Amino acid sequence: MPKDKTPQIKDDELYEKLRDEGNSKQKAARIANAAARDGRSEVGKRGGKSGDYEDWTVPELKARAKEIGLHGYSGKKKNELIDSLRNS
Repeated sequence: MPKDKTPQIKDDELYEKLRDEGNSKQKAARIANAAARDGRSEVGKRGGKSGDYEDWTVPELKARAKEIGLHGYSGKKKNELIDSLRNS
């Protein structure tokens, strides 16, 4: 397989655009694959339904971190958890 093709990325163009904007590899892959699966306009409509992380409790933030597969979150403070979740 060519080096420029990553098998788990379904929309390479969107993935590269998101990476250029500074998004993490994991976040860019999630968005690109969702857009390829459901269509870009559908993914855009879904965004923004979750409340602000600042309104979440620490246990809720840790549960979300676990849910999306982050590591090393157990000893983090609330602000650190929020940063990790936003930049994952």
